[in-house]
Amino acid sequence: MNWGFLESVLSGVNKYSTVIGRIWLSVVFLFRILVYVAAAEQVWKDEQKDFVCNTQQPGCENACFDYFFPISQVRLWALQLIMVSTPSLMVALHVAYREHREAKQKRKLYKDKGSIDGGLFCTYTISLVFKTALEVGSLMAFYLLYNGFQVPMLLRCSQAPCPNMVDCYIAKATEKTIFIYIMGCTSILCITLNFVELMYIIWKQLWKCFTRHYIPVQEEKAFSHRQPPVSIVNKFTEPTANTDVITTHTQRISTAENQLGQSSGTIKVEL
Repeated sequence: MNWGFLESVLSGVNKYSTVIGRIWLSVVFLFRILVYVAAAEQVWKDEQKDFVCNTQQPGCENACFDYFFPISQVRLWALQLIMVSTPSLMVALHVAYREHREAKQKRKLYKDKGSIDGGLFCTYTISLVFKTALEVGSLMAFYLLYNGFQVPMLLRCSQAPCPNMVDCYIAKATEKTIFIYIMGCTSILCITLNFVELMYIIWKQLWKCFTRHYIPVQEEKAFSHRQPPVSIVNKFTEPTANTDVITTHTQRISTAENQLGQSSGTIKVEL
């Protein structure tokens, strides 16, 4: 199976993710896709041929293998990788919708098209919920289908057309168990990262709402307390030192003008 397309898609989603989301993508690449491609496919390569029962009855081995492994473990692992990676595409599609909307209206509608707010916040939250649910569902499917996460070396089967109870042996049982444990631990780590990221973006959105609605009001109240209002009546009725000085100067100028006028009249009479 070619995982290049999935890797390129997830790399494109990486630039719209939070820091925790980028850690999740790193875990998916390193501990899931690379482990699957490099080792897991080789371990489960010929699992049906390596499943041997101590009987010569035609069809008995196939019936027992189908009973104990209704779906191959490695294929279920691959299906899990595809399902938990698909919800991340919702974020990339939403950002592409924002870009298309701006291009259609030929004006800037968003400060940052990749900012997790508004509708993109809802899309991101839904993608995290779906990823977490798919991770938990995959772990439950592994546990219920194979009666736990351990691969036994010996299985007893009495399915038709087996003539009686036969013993069937699984090749590389210990190695398969180790890889299944790696898969289970990685799934638990991814569930934890998804939950932490969900709490982080919800807290961040609540903090934005709080700072937008309450902090400006508090700053306005603090400013009003620092500068008490000035009464208009007091402003115009209460005399100040400056007004007294201006009044004194005005009176002196009036007196000088009167004296000048009287002296000019006396000069005219004398002439």
